[in-house]
Amino acid sequence: MVNDNSIYYKEEHILLRKTVREFAQNEIAPLALEIDSKGTFPSESIKKLSELGLMGIPWDPEYGGGGMDMLSLVITIEELAKVCVSTAVTLMAHTSLGTGPFSYFGTPEQKKKYLSKLATGQMIGAFGLTEPNAGSDAGNTQTTATLDGDEYVVSGQKIFCTNAGYAGCITFTSRILENGEDKGIAALFVESGTKGLSFSEPEKKMGWKASDTRSVYFDQMRIPKENILGGVGKGFKQFLRTLTIGRITISALALGTSVGAYELALQYSQERTAFGKKISAFQAISFKLADMSTQISASRQLIYHAAWLYDNKKDVIKDAAMAKLYSSESAMKITTEAIQIHGGYGYIEDYHVERFFRDAKILEIGEGTSEVQRMVIAREILKSFSNT
Repeated sequence: MVNDNSIYYKEEHILLRKTVREFAQNEIAPLALEIDSKGTFPSESIKKLSELGLMGIPWDPEYGGGGMDMLSLVITIEELAKVCVSTAVTLMAHTSLGTGPFSYFGTPEQKKKYLSKLATGQMIGAFGLTEPNAGSDAGNTQTTATLDGDEYVVSGQKIFCTNAGYAGCITFTSRILENGEDKGIAALFVESGTKGLSFSEPEKKMGWKASDTRSVYFDQMRIPKENILGGVGKGFKQFLRTLTIGRITISALALGTSVGAYELALQYSQERTAFGKKISAFQAISFKLADMSTQISASRQLIYHAAWLYDNKKDVIKDAAMAKLYSSESAMKITTEAIQIHGGYGYIEDYHVERFFRDAKILEIGEGTSEVQRMVIAREILKSFSNT
């Protein structure tokens, strides 16, 4: 249950939340249990989100985007995740990871051709960063793109790529080799259907079961030299920026996961009776609810503040990491307690909370593990101290 009196809200944020909440409750919530159980990609929901103009919320209206701020994207992801995390992560990965690099680093020609399709939802985007031997150590990228005339010949593999099987365009990182010399990492992109591009079957996951996660294979794949974003050797800094923004949006995903589980637990505590009274009357339950609500409020403040910093073009590295760390670890705690409050029913699929629990764990891993977030926060703290 959200208090619309946040100091970060403008009128448009309140109206957006109302619109997305109604859509999520009416169109997405009724499908959540079924698509999770069957592992069905939410194609129809994504199509409807595109029609509502929600697939390109923060991007330039010149290229079909909504021209809204980061907080608007956070609110949208939060409301979707409250009812179906798989649908929310599909939109999140498309927007912040699949589309973001075109907005940040693309040329006017690239934006016109690709951003305009991605921002309107005509094309789904994906982002390939992680490799079998390059997870937290993303700079250890082994995928190579060798310059051959006017083309790059790409060989390598990406894993855990969200939306890959449904993407019209995939952005990925690769080492650039020119005349046998390693020129560093660059961000490249490839359209689906390109010869030499293939995918694994969808991964069978603990959670996010209706989202699409696959390995991506590049087998002597040829792409035009123009399919580079931002220039040779700039890829490392580019994906760090992309991940920083992604940490804000995955925090919103964690927040929605927490709120969805909490609201179910709160409602159940008001309906379930034991020893002649509602279980919410017992201190053991009411204190759990108090802790859950506090963690949600603290998460929201960290996330909204990080979004505000981004929207106001301020340094957001530390705050994005803090938001991601706290909100993801809180989501794990809150979903665990939501199951506990439900008792045995919490273990049953029909009561939904077990789905939120399964969806929560990956939040401590994706977009940088909790351990990496602590490294980032500590580094930024010490950097600030050394500059005083």
